[in-house]
Amino acid sequence: MVNRKELDPESSPVAAYGAHVRRLREKHGWSQEELGERLGYSSQHISAVETGRKPPTLPFSRKIDIVFGTTDAADSFEREWREIRHGSLLEGFPQYVGNEGRAVEVRVFEVGIVPGLLQTPGYARVLADSAAQRGTITPEQADERVAFLTERQAALVRPRPPMVIVVMDESCIRRTVGGAKVMGNQLDRLVEFAELPNTMLQIAPFDIGERRTFNRPVNLLTLPDRSVLSYVESQTQGHLDREITSVVDLLTAYHQLQAVAASQTASVDMITQARKATQ
Repeated sequence: MVNRKELDPESSPVAAYGAHVRRLREKHGWSQEELGERLGYSSQHISAVETGRKPPTLPFSRKIDIVFGTTDAADSFEREWREIRHGSLLEGFPQYVGNEGRAVEVRVFEVGIVPGLLQTPGYARVLADSAAQRGTITPEQADERVAFLTERQAALVRPRPPMVIVVMDESCIRRTVGGAKVMGNQLDRLVEFAELPNTMLQIAPFDIGERRTFNRPVNLLTLPDRSVLSYVESQTQGHLDREITSVVDLLTAYHQLQAVAASQTASVDMITQARKATQ
């Protein structure tokens, strides 16, 4: 074949995915144009996926599973896509999210941006699109990031929802994201969250200074068996921990943070004042 680009499936998950597409396409004796017609994509799109120039999406993966009859198979394209998506996340985060959906209590601390579980679709979209514009992720990955967040939020809506306790640094409500309208809607969402019967929301004001016990995002989960695990991340690394000693230390620091943070009533007042600035 003229201009055929050979890929090393071992070089990356995306390359392995592309090689898998090409292998099954050729097994069926289809050209890229013929496969594209069956999927509703152009031959150029098929070529870009096969050569790893375009990362696959969830809709594409589901369609190609139907065409090749690999839906729910051990080597399905949707399964590969999920592995690629999780592979782009920080270490430990996919496992954390898996436990988050069955936790009886969720504790979160965040700095700089509103925690994902409380983000509105508009706020989340602005953050994802900004990352895509900087070249950190692709536009397709931005879409997947927003969809993934929606899945996380939906997993906490159940007959017996977990207790969700959130402490946010004051920077989360002072840093405008997406302009006045997006930020205003986000601040309204925080007030609505605080009114739920299974939630607690506190702001850690700037003036607590050195008494703020964390300098990076922290997540703590209490599971149905009452065991606790933690997930802590920096800009480039994430760490999931089940060790009792280190997790207890984080839980103690979280309680100490709550003690110096504003009460929920005072926190809602701070959010309401910040909301007025967006009107």
